[in-house]
Amino acid sequence: MAATPASIDDTIAALSAQGYVCGRPLGTVAFLALTLGKPLFLEGEAGVGKTEIAKALAAALGRRLIRLQCYEGLDAASAIYEWNFAAQMIAIRTAEATGAADRQALRTELFSGDFLVKRPLLEAMEPHPEGPPVLLIDEVDRTDEPFEAFLLEALSDFQVTIPELGTIRAAEPPIVILTSNRTREVHDALKRRCLYHWVDYPSFDREMAILQARVPQATAKLSAEVVAFVQGLRGEDLFKTPGVAEAIDWARCLIALDTVALSPEVISDTLGAVLKYQDDIAKIAGSEATRILNDARARLARTA
Repeated sequence: MAATPASIDDTIAALSAQGYVCGRPLGTVAFLALTLGKPLFLEGEAGVGKTEIAKALAAALGRRLIRLQCYEGLDAASAIYEWNFAAQMIAIRTAEATGAADRQALRTELFSGDFLVKRPLLEAMEPHPEGPPVLLIDEVDRTDEPFEAFLLEALSDFQVTIPELGTIRAAEPPIVILTSNRTREVHDALKRRCLYHWVDYPSFDREMAILQARVPQATAKLSAEVVAFVQGLRGEDLFKTPGVAEAIDWARCLIALDTVALSPEVISDTLGAVLKYQDDIAKIAGSEATRILNDARARLARTA
């Protein structure tokens, strides 16, 4: 287990050592979340690195990463625990076959930890030898208001209640990171419990640094062309704007094809790595891709 970073610069350096390149504002809020023990709420477009910071923090601190992937209809029970009904039924049948008729003893056994299936929130509340885990509550905007209300209580007291076993309180609160793609507004009451940061698309220099950290096999020229082209795509009217994750995937695809520089033909063949909707691909393929590539190269020439 690594020590908690002692400063903003230490936090940025710890993340950078895991291949996560961030600016000082994000480094500052991450440092404060660790120092103050407050949940960190990250909002931004898909693919800008919100989930990755949780993975990088867990790796940097030597902690376990526990991920709760949110979805529509997620309820508190699914996030905390459930009973292993199949195992309970086998235990009941076994007790009946062997003549163990002590119902109270059987009930106590059936609703014990042996038959408990732990879900992310309960796992995060329990002690871990390496220290409090990093709890990633991913895409919280996909859930509904009742689940938000439950999270409000759970993140305030860092405890959960199992009727059959009682209340379980975290001896040491987990490091909590919530993410949202802003498909809907998350309630202010939940945000007030957290430190907030909007994760925007990076500048050219930062995206270059990210690409060089995550795809070191790419040459500086290819990385620059990929970043400039992707940033040019973000200025187009697309259904889904490509994020940093798509730029990284595209660069890896180009390396696999032994590409040393972008060309209209290569772009046309690999657009599916950076654009995920057919309408967007059809709009950009051909002359539009050539135009964006020429504009990207012109911008690179001006800054050279």
